[in-house]
Amino acid sequence: MQDSLSRDARIALDLALTVRHDGHGGVADDLTDPAGLTTWVRAHPDTVPDATVYTADAEALTAVRELRAAVRALFARAVRPAEPSPADAARLLPVPEALARLNAAAARTPTVPVLHWPDDAGPALHRQAVHGDAELTAVLAQAAVAFLASPDRQRLRACHAPRCVRYFLKEHPRQEWCTPSCGNRARVARHHERHRKPA
Repeated sequence: MQDSLSRDARIALDLALTVRHDGHGGVADDLTDPAGLTTWVRAHPDTVPDATVYTADAEALTAVRELRAAVRALFARAVRPAEPSPADAARLLPVPEALARLNAAAARTPTVPVLHWPDDAGPALHRQAVHGDAELTAVLAQAAVAFLASPDRQRLRACHAPRCVRYFLKEHPRQEWCTPSCGNRARVARHHERHRKPA
C-alpha cells in the first residue's frame, strides 16, 4: 500500500484484509479468537491508545468481527458494478443492515477533531476520544466511515485472481490485481483456460 494512504484508509483496508487467501485454495480468518484480535491490534499501534499492551476478550472479538462483516459488505457495494470479493459473494449483509451496524459502532465512543502541527511538518487532523479512552470497535468503525466517504473509495477494487479474496486500492490505471503474484496467477489461469478449450 502507498504511504499516501490516510490512516483511516489503511486501518479500514487492513481490517477487511483479516480475511485472506490461506495459500491452500481456501480462506483464512485472522480474527478467529481473541488472541488473533490481540495480535492484529498490537500490529496496528495507531488504532487505539496503548495498542501495544491491548488484550482482546470474546466480547471485543465478536464486536470487531460484526463490524468487519459490515465493512466488507460496504466494500462490495463500493466496487459495484464489479463483483465483490469471492469470500463475501455468498454471504453479504444487506446494505441497510451494514450501514446501521457501522454507524452504531462508530457512535460507541464520541470523538473530537484535534489538530497537530509539528515544527517539521504540515498540520494534521486526528480524532481523539472525548473521554480519553477510545473503544476499539468505534475507532475501527470511524476509520471505515472516513474511508468510505473519501475520494479513495473510488479506487477500491476486489481482486479476482484465482483464490484471492482481497480488496485493494487501485494505484495506476492498468492495475487489475492486488499484488503482482495475483496477476501472475490470473495470467496463468487464463493461459490454461485458453489451451484447454478444443480448437
